[in-house]
Amino acid sequence: MTQATYTKPPISWHTVFFIALVHVGALFAFLPEMFSWSAVLLAFVLHWVTAGLGITLGWHRLVTHRSFQVPKWLEYILVFFGTLTMQGGPIWWVGLHRHHHLYSDQSVDHHDSRKGFMWSHLEWMLRDVPATKEIPRFTKDIGDDPVYKFLDENFVWIQLAFGVVLYLWGGWPFVVWGIFVRLVTVYHTTWLVNSATHMFGYRTFETEDYSTNCWWVALVTFGEGWHNNHHAHQFSARHGLKWWEIDLTWMTIRFLQILGLATKVRLAELPVSPSPSE
Repeated sequence: MTQATYTKPPISWHTVFFIALVHVGALFAFLPEMFSWSAVLLAFVLHWVTAGLGITLGWHRLVTHRSFQVPKWLEYILVFFGTLTMQGGPIWWVGLHRHHHLYSDQSVDHHDSRKGFMWSHLEWMLRDVPATKEIPRFTKDIGDDPVYKFLDENFVWIQLAFGVVLYLWGGWPFVVWGIFVRLVTVYHTTWLVNSATHMFGYRTFETEDYSTNCWWVALVTFGEGWHNNHHAHQFSARHGLKWWEIDLTWMTIRFLQILGLATKVRLAELPVSPSPSE
């Protein structure tokens, strides 16, 4: 991979301040009075709900790529869970992700991996994002939806209200672990999909970008680490295409399908490799 030559956009200071604030808040978890096993358990459960069900299942596979369908009420619930990750609003996130797939690892890709690991992992969002102006072009299916618009415009206030709920429920330990520790964990695991899975791992398909399949990213992102598979078949609900490519989100989709909640599930046309027992 060759390093791209580029001019960095201006720094977005409000984003820098927010990201720094979240990380500083997470440091309070090291204080003895902020530790409790119930708070740790809360963080784990909320990580799965917001990152696993919200971002990976909801924002990514359901809304961005429409790889399956669910009833509208369930779609709104999943999108709300994703809003609690503080990764921008759903319209903003979906628009930029669709833009990324169209221009992946090209100069206009906002987290072009050719610009280095730290750029694609974090630095791109600490600066102005030129692709933002193209979001309406990529979100015509959700841009006028009142629920999406409300969540997109109020995700900060929603998080603050959620913090109040956690404080009333379990005090400051629930806030520190349920908000700050969770957000830091969600951030750096999901960001690995932009950075690590364009640099480390193997390539099953010869796509026009640098996407890779990275097993350890797949483990911490509910199956999103099979990124080369995804870029080759972006509308497939299943990212782990070999029997040993564990994809927890695909398992969730299959469960919803068994319940009759997931329909019109789209899969890669290539045959899945058989397991040794087959």
